[in-house]
Amino acid sequence: MTSTQIPGYLVGTWAIDPVHSDVSFVVRHLGVSKVRGHFGTFEGTIVTAENPLESTVTAKIDTKSIDTRNEQRDAHVRGEDFLDVEKYPELTFTSTGVRAHGEGFLVDGELSFHGVTKAVALELEVNGFGDGFEGAKVAGFSASTEISRKEFGVTGGPAGAVVGDKITILLEIEATKQG
Repeated sequence: MTSTQIPGYLVGTWAIDPVHSDVSFVVRHLGVSKVRGHFGTFEGTIVTAENPLESTVTAKIDTKSIDTRNEQRDAHVRGEDFLDVEKYPELTFTSTGVRAHGEGFLVDGELSFHGVTKAVALELEVNGFGDGFEGAKVAGFSASTEISRKEFGVTGGPAGAVVGDKITILLEIEATKQG
């Protein structure tokens, strides 16, 4: 895969724009519905290499910034049963490789969450590259993956019985070219 196969592809270092990006998740509740949540505070850097398969990503999420649109639930999820934000204030991702996958890519990496680091693969769609405000270059990406909360040591305490094990992580990212 070469950069010429991605329309408008630009090489460079990009800062994730938290104002125009969304980091969210979906988890089953009672086995019949899905609860969604977002993280409001996050940052990251994307380096697009001449060969897209040599690109890298690093990201950090503030676990205290969780918002499920219910203050009582948010307080519980921040507690020891789930995120334990006092002990584990960040969730981090560091890419270890990129590979072609169908129409898009897989970004392999290490997700560190709740004191556990596991290999994960993000399904990535490159949405495009363009001009932002005041001449800044911008790039857009969509990515998703599914993790097992239990593999990261998140039991959920008594509420764990009504919350699904599989968590889908969804990323809608806009990044601004640096320099």
